[in-house]
Amino acid sequence: MAADHLAVALAVTIRHDGHGGVTDDLAEPAGLTRWAREHASALVPAGYEADAGALAAVVAVRTAVRALFARAVLPGPPSSADAGRLPDAEAALAALNAAASRVPLVPRLDWPSGEPPRAGFEPAGAARPADRLAAGLAHAAATFLAGPDRARLRACPAPRCVRYFVQDHPRQEWCKPACGNRARVARHHARHRVPDSG
Repeated sequence: MAADHLAVALAVTIRHDGHGGVTDDLAEPAGLTRWAREHASALVPAGYEADAGALAAVVAVRTAVRALFARAVLPGPPSSADAGRLPDAEAALAALNAAASRVPLVPRLDWPSGEPPRAGFEPAGAARPADRLAAGLAHAAATFLAGPDRARLRACPAPRCVRYFVQDHPRQEWCKPACGNRARVARHHARHRVPDSG
């Protein structure tokens, strides 16, 4: 997954558990701590430990992101984990914008010696780590949804998969090869199923 797809990384913290159900990587503050350190380390201080408030804020952003991803993949179907469980697009936009406004950003230019310049943003003033994380994720989602990669966003159609992914090439149908294998096996079994005699 590309480094600039932080919103997609957040969305896929809800995933198939391998046993026919769904698991949530952010079910508890410890899960958010692990995820933030691995995927969003630029948004949290060293040694960051999430609490219940941070978890609630990030899960609210994730819910808004998944609702807006469901809108983005139209006319295709949304993730099966989202059917009937998400707010409408207006409520999702309001939630995402509210989270983004927790920590205003200012432009910043970095130009390390021997490298090309990089434009970015940084928080304007001090912010609580939970607010900085939620706002940073909301900003990442807004950037992704307004950017060119939104057109390549897909909901994986594999049986039991609930992930979204960015299509890397025109023939890519699945979020990962295992989902393609599972879908092919399911189609094979459906074609070769013996009907009940009675």
